[in-house]
Amino acid sequence: MALKCGIVGLPNVGKSTLFNCLSNAKAQSANFPFCTIEPNVGVISVPDSRLNRLVELCNPKSTVPATVEIVDIAGLVKGASKGEGLGNKFLANIRETDAIIHVLRCFDDDNITHVDGSVDPVRDMEVINYELQIKDLETVETRLAKTEKAAKAGADKTAKMQLGVLQAYKEALEQGRAARTVKIEGKEEEKFARELFLLTNKPVMYVCNVDDASAVAGNKYVEQVREAVAAEGSQILTLAAKTESEIAELDTWEERREFLEEMGLEESGVNRLIRAAYSLLDLQTYFTAGADEVRAWTFMRGTKAPQAAGIIHTDFEKGFIRAEVIKYDDYVTLGSETAVKEAGKMGVEGKEYVVQDGDIMHFRFNV
Repeated sequence: MALKCGIVGLPNVGKSTLFNCLSNAKAQSANFPFCTIEPNVGVISVPDSRLNRLVELCNPKSTVPATVEIVDIAGLVKGASKGEGLGNKFLANIRETDAIIHVLRCFDDDNITHVDGSVDPVRDMEVINYELQIKDLETVETRLAKTEKAAKAGADKTAKMQLGVLQAYKEALEQGRAARTVKIEGKEEEKFARELFLLTNKPVMYVCNVDDASAVAGNKYVEQVREAVAAEGSQILTLAAKTESEIAELDTWEERREFLEEMGLEESGVNRLIRAAYSLLDLQTYFTAGADEVRAWTFMRGTKAPQAAGIIHTDFEKGFIRAEVIKYDDYVTLGSETAVKEAGKMGVEGKEYVVQDGDIMHFRFNV
């Protein structure tokens, strides 16, 4: 599934440094605004200990992890919604992503300039959120003008439904709230809301980029951000991008583990961020496992068996007969598919089965 998370933030907050830690694609990282002009794209593997354990048990010829696409988007400045800086390009690139990783500078360093002259992550967050809200308000108002005419013309139920959704969004945006804070009920309403592609309707995670000393416990800036987004209910993740870049340069896992232990960290912030981004998109994983290949397949939470089969190949969904399902814990405990079958632990599921995170699947189909 080609789902994208966009890394956004003001210039010089650590976006490209973070991106370089996440991906083998190396973005330019420099102490001046707009060093990232074109969006850099990296496909990154999702760390998953379950996949590693299945590989140990199956000893396959190949291993394919789940992935998430990360896009490093050029820094934004105040007035972007009106075309300031690289505003139009920035906003267009965000529109193409499925979720937003919003990087905030939460460290002091006189050697790294700040576009507004001082460190204030809440102000920085509000700058970007305001620009996104203004752009969304333009989108809503343009659509609203057309929809009002259609709704007044007669008994157009669709237009009236759309009008209600648009008015709810307009009210929220004029109050300085993100579109995602509006509760939309009804399948048709939800479908229309998605088709608007509003920037502030995308799920967001705030990443507080701190100094080395604050990597474990955070600092006053992180607490300010936490307080500012409490009502929004968005995720917050704290990491030190500079430290993460040093970890990424180490050659072996043993060296990385020792480095993390010295820092007082259980695992790298990058690993936590990748998993959080995966969760932010409401994604889960099922596995196929055998001697030829152990593979993690990405699916949206709530997906039923035929649609999950279609992720492998459309023919699997078209000719779906049944799914043979092994729970991960049973596979690991018993050690093999054969042992699971002998123990009567393999489930046979039909078209209404909702695939669960960690399921090991085998699909039967006929086309």
